[in-house]
Amino acid sequence: MTHPFEIELETVLPASPDEVWAAIATGPGLDSWFMGRNELDPREGGTATMEIGGHREDAVITAYEPGKRLATRTATAGNGRFMAFEYLIEGREGAATVLRVVHSGLLGDDWEDEYDALRSGWPFHLHTLREYLVHFPGRTGAPVFAVAPVPGRPAEELRAALARALALPQPPGVGARVHVEPAGLPTLDGEVVWADGERFAVRAADGLYTFHHGAGLVLMFHHLFGPRPEGAEAAWQQWLTGALA
Repeated sequence: MTHPFEIELETVLPASPDEVWAAIATGPGLDSWFMGRNELDPREGGTATMEIGGHREDAVITAYEPGKRLATRTATAGNGRFMAFEYLIEGREGAATVLRVVHSGLLGDDWEDEYDALRSGWPFHLHTLREYLVHFPGRTGAPVFAVAPVPGRPAEELRAALARALALPQPPGVGARVHVEPAGLPTLDGEVVWADGERFAVRAADGLYTFHHGAGLVLMFHHLFGPRPEGAEAAWQQWLTGALA
């Protein structure tokens, strides 16, 4: 049985409406702070596509008003499930922009867990958007994804393993410094800028690095703004596997 939901958030971003629009309504912009690899056909009726780990999801653009409003909706699945997103932009004096996000739709049988994950995830995503606009303005991030299923291992144990591999205190806290040399990758030298019970994120001079730790599963979503090393995704996948061994 499906269950309707709606999540609405508003944030003030230290960027112009044009900069915010480029971040939310273009593939390269979304690649720089959101999840996966994104493509967007810039017109009402066009297609917005997200690909993560070999899984692709398409949505129809139901509203496209440059600098003001973007809305998308996925197709309705056989069980009635769908997702709709709406982004509303309003300029403010002092080179600031108000962004309102409305995420709604119908969830499936395990709707309570999924809703909790969505509700806790959006504040983090908007924080990442802010980090991108403030620290990497005008640049395009290359998304890097890695996943490690580890059945039976609790989230606390996985978070501790990641913290050890990054030489971080346990649990990792905002402001903690990171300095590690992952094999086959540039040195990661940065600062924890987000930490909660599900994830922590590190900002470095060359990118935003995110580590999600749920029971039985670890995901990494990185956004690299420097020269992307050849084989970066494979090297991070190898690092993750080793960190959780």
